[in-house]
Amino acid sequence: MVHYFGWPVNPSALLKPKPPSREAVLAAGGRTVPDLIGPGLGILFCGINPGLYSGATGHHFARPGNRFWPALHAAGLTDRVIGPWEESLLLDDGYGITNLVARATATAAELAQEELMAGRRRLARKVRRYAPRWVAVLGIGAYRSAFGRPAAMVGRQVDTLGPSGLWVLPNPSGLNANHQLPDLARAFRELRLATASR
Repeated sequence: MVHYFGWPVNPSALLKPKPPSREAVLAAGGRTVPDLIGPGLGILFCGINPGLYSGATGHHFARPGNRFWPALHAAGLTDRVIGPWEESLLLDDGYGITNLVARATATAAELAQEELMAGRRRLARKVRRYAPRWVAVLGIGAYRSAFGRPAAMVGRQVDTLGPSGLWVLPNPSGLNANHQLPDLARAFRELRLATASR
């Protein structure tokens, strides 16, 4: 066991794994990625659903080019850019990750409205069980569909989810050309400042 920034960490967890083959990625449709969650988190990040690359690796936001990990660091939420394979380190900082829909797809456009609404109900059950201070949904379109809020905008929401405040962040996928890394960093930073003041 080694210590990383004072945390005991299995050394193998810090080694960047070999990327999955193209065949493995294409075969990952329908796979799931385990939640990174625990009680009393400061922020529970909620993605739309895993992409095929994440399904193949078993890690959240794993595709090269996804801006989630750089945005966390640029916003001051982590001390460095964490790799997806190191995602368990987030729990020590009080952050977790889940998804509205568990199954991996090539794009979120493959998800049905009913799946997103069912995902909101599953998320509400997780929030009741783990009671994070904030839930940050990553994707304005998915939030609008899942929560029935067609006019919702990025940022803090008037609604809550059980005991937790609700925040909407832009989707950090590299496919989302509407928000570049500086935009994401600003949005993530606003969330960090809000969580520090609550």
